[in-house]
Amino acid sequence: MAAASTSPRIILLIGSAPDVVRCEAWPKAAFSRIVAINNAWRVRPDWDFLVHAGDFPPDRLPPPQMLRQAQVFSAAHYVPAQNSFGGFVYAGGTMAMTAAYWTIHSQQPDVLAFLGCDMIYDQPEKTHFYGIGRADPLRDDPTLRNLEAKSARLLFQALKRQCLCINLSDLPRSRLIFPRLAFDALQGLSRAGIARMQAEILAGIERDTADKAEQVEQDLGYFYEDGMYWNHLDEIDETRLADIDRLWMAAAGKGLTAKDHYRSIG
Repeated sequence: MAAASTSPRIILLIGSAPDVVRCEAWPKAAFSRIVAINNAWRVRPDWDFLVHAGDFPPDRLPPPQMLRQAQVFSAAHYVPAQNSFGGFVYAGGTMAMTAAYWTIHSQQPDVLAFLGCDMIYDQPEKTHFYGIGRADPLRDDPTLRNLEAKSARLLFQALKRQCLCINLSDLPRSRLIFPRLAFDALQGLSRAGIARMQAEILAGIERDTADKAEQVEQDLGYFYEDGMYWNHLDEIDETRLADIDRLWMAAAGKGLTAKDHYRSIG
């Protein structure tokens, strides 16, 4: 029991980018839980939770026999979780962000490790591990104009809840501005190492600017309890959302970029 209480709670969040298949060989014991987004449940059979969009085709859901030891969550579960972080308009209405906020809210991880969530779609060949897929974050949506800013917001909101977001991707580019970490280094993480990294990131965040971003969000009041913000587009000023995005990018500071090198912490 003592070992379990001192071990960090590390959750793997997997999307559908082509390099997500790297995790097929990673031992399940390296993670407290594995959360799959949409089609990513096909990557490996030992996932614990599937978070899927409300319009996810039923014929793409896992077969019933896979659900005996795993769970599936959709809008009824993740809308309340997203609302607890300010709602979809500010968090970004794409499943990578939605699943991340749901995981932080419901699972309370110490580390949320992303793989296959870089949201880069200009590869010459396949865009997803299963071939050519719909690039959800690239649809015409006022909440998704600046994915880097949305990831900066997520990083800050997670840190406020003692959760460190990291990116396990080894791709040259990513829309996530989280610090990068190699899988081997992830396996050696300790609570002390996590605390040091959290402190280092927080030290580089302009807290006054982050507080201002949150205040502007509250003042605008773009909050829709049912999550269906697309029914209220005539109420949303995209210029104001762009201003908020700029504040989150400024708050992140120069120390956090998508080009961060891999780090090794213990």
